[in-house]
Amino acid sequence: MRVVGLISGTSYDGIDAAAADLSLAGDEVTLRPRGAISVPYPEQLRADLVAAMPPAPTTAEAVCRLDTLIGQAFADVAVTAVAELGGGRADLVVSHGQTLYHWVDGRDVLGTLQVGQPAWIAERTGLPVLADIRARDVAVGGQGAPLVSLFDVLLLGASDRPTAALNLGGISNLTIMGPGRAPIAFDVGPANTLMDAAVSHGTGGAETFDRDGARAGRGEIAPDLLLRLLADPYYALAAPKSTGKEHFNLAYLLSALSDVESLALDDVVATVTALTAQTVVAACRDNGVESVIAAGGGTANPVLMAGLRAAMPEVEMTTIDERGVSSDAKEAYAFALIGFLALHGLPGTVASCTGASRSAVLGSLVPGAAGFPKIDRPSRPPRRLRIAAARR
Repeated sequence: MRVVGLISGTSYDGIDAAAADLSLAGDEVTLRPRGAISVPYPEQLRADLVAAMPPAPTTAEAVCRLDTLIGQAFADVAVTAVAELGGGRADLVVSHGQTLYHWVDGRDVLGTLQVGQPAWIAERTGLPVLADIRARDVAVGGQGAPLVSLFDVLLLGASDRPTAALNLGGISNLTIMGPGRAPIAFDVGPANTLMDAAVSHGTGGAETFDRDGARAGRGEIAPDLLLRLLADPYYALAAPKSTGKEHFNLAYLLSALSDVESLALDDVVATVTALTAQTVVAACRDNGVESVIAAGGGTANPVLMAGLRAAMPEVEMTTIDERGVSSDAKEAYAFALIGFLALHGLPGTVASCTGASRSAVLGSLVPGAAGFPKIDRPSRPPRRLRIAAARR
């Protein structure tokens, strides 16, 4: 089955798409990557999205407009992905959409909202679309995140030592596996989100992220600010737990900065980069991690990666690219996998990772031009994920 996965993450800078051929035989699901693309949001659409994000107030009208316009933007990317990556065909599109709000109360997730109306994708492509992926896990008591943990567990779960799959997106998250214990997963805290907020605010929008870690490399870590940020109670919560820009945002950073002496922009960026490294390192040490496989946009930040390696010299650190999956596209491939499993009536979560009462089949299916696909349900879910050589 050929599946296209679509996602826009907590950095909301654009839409990532990946296409894969997936098959299931016995206990093993095979994913053969066909490639990935990333398309920036139109400038005005991104500005409207930023304006509606917490802690800013918004309206039902703004949410409706975003749901429509983001759905149309996802539809455009889906058409391109089917043509360029799928060789002109696909069987299913899986759309994560754009998270607008993740409703968290302490360690409990009460609801989650992703916008990007999937009907636009189904109409433009003629294909069935699986969307609203996170809500079912929340409905059975889970965090609804990090859903990439299923991909991690299937790919890496046979490790003979404590191993962590690390994702460095807007938020950092870990999936931790090892012999003799159930896998766990959780959002660690901010990764790129506070870096991006600092750069965008400090440059008046002329820059939106710390390209190649240049500002962090020039700056000096401010101890007072770092201690202020590390004191956040979120880090002391036990897993499973999840967070997002509802908590870690520009207003949060500006509030922390108001308690310390004035700092140069590069020093702020260096400090929040160190915050990401230190919180990830602490989480790895708390769980006895001996090996880390990293993915996400943060892997392109040499200052962040150097900070992680320097603080954990005893830990083997690689990237998911070495397993045959593009680091930038891992989440899009993970949602393609979740959609493939859902279409076969199979769970898309690991209950111990999200904290749910049970593993659930995820998503709501929008029919394509030919209606709903007819798939025979396998007798049991897979236990392993094999990455086959990419299509050329």
